[in-house]
Amino acid sequence: MVRPSPPPAFDHAGRSRTAVLMVQLGTPAAPTAAALRPYLAQFLGDPRVVEIPRLLWWPILHGIILNTRPAKSAKKYASVWTDEGSPLMVHSVRQSKLLRSALGERGLDVEVALAMRYGEPSIESTLEALRERGVTRLLVLPMYPQYSASTTATVFDEVARVLRGWRNLPEVRWVRNFHDDPGYVDALAERVQAAWARDGRGERLVMSFHGVPRRTLELGDPYHCECHATARLLAARLGLARGEWIVTFQSRFGKAQWLQPYTEPTLERLAKEGVRTVDVVCPGFVADCLETLEEIAMEARGAFLGAGGAEFRYLPCLNDAPSFVDALAGLVERQTAGWPTRALGSEESVRRDLALVERRERAVALGAPS
Repeated sequence: MVRPSPPPAFDHAGRSRTAVLMVQLGTPAAPTAAALRPYLAQFLGDPRVVEIPRLLWWPILHGIILNTRPAKSAKKYASVWTDEGSPLMVHSVRQSKLLRSALGERGLDVEVALAMRYGEPSIESTLEALRERGVTRLLVLPMYPQYSASTTATVFDEVARVLRGWRNLPEVRWVRNFHDDPGYVDALAERVQAAWARDGRGERLVMSFHGVPRRTLELGDPYHCECHATARLLAARLGLARGEWIVTFQSRFGKAQWLQPYTEPTLERLAKEGVRTVDVVCPGFVADCLETLEEIAMEARGAFLGAGGAEFRYLPCLNDAPSFVDALAGLVERQTAGWPTRALGSEESVRRDLALVERRERAVALGAPS
């Protein structure tokens, strides 16, 4: 007797869903050398992050860096770690939950899933979970306002790598950047203005962005230009005159020349020139993390005060600010336009369905297939 085949595990007739895949850089699971080693291996092993030929870079990475840097980095992470865990993870999880709620308030039935480019939850495991939930339309949202090949493009690489192994591909859209999005710029301005209203205004507003090798600009990466565009828009929104604000770049690694001016030397110069108070904001980071809490709020503060400055005020990242969550919701709504994302039962959904019925009825009346 031939046994009948079991039913397939998929449902092609089921209701398809739309999802937003939010992707952050990543974080180690714990502030320990053991946790940092695999995280740094994945991060620094990405050919878009370190653009050195593998034959040259691999012995340095595995022979030197991964044997020395994890312990040093672990101490830095320990200085900012919270009872809830990694600051970046804590803020990112909150952002994803708040974004889902904000989209629901706009009448959008869109799932929101959070993944990390390096570490967990991985892009691959998150995409697999979305596939199991019937997602067939995917908006990929890298949480990097300014585009860079070493950040945004690596997200695209990994999503594409995972999807290469799928038979039934989702429809995919990408958010390339949002460096000049009005909602994002307004949220930044609100953050600065709130700090000024509470603590007073410093003599200079320093806008510190994450650095990248200058060679990337010469090869055509738009990151440098987009950072300056964000800074100009924010300065205009705040009504700042030339000389009241400055753009700098932090987090330099290695001996190669990176985008300048560098943040810490600039702060030391300002202090030696007689600037007593500075406000420092990091527009390229949408969630506080090691680079903002340790490198800026601790190390850069020490450099400025040590060079003679009197007051250093670090302005937190956007994190879960309602204005930023609303800006993200608006961005998602625009990017998913044309997809059936309206929540079932919403007034607009009902109107859309009635219009579809009317079109089909007219088509039948004219003898066309329905």
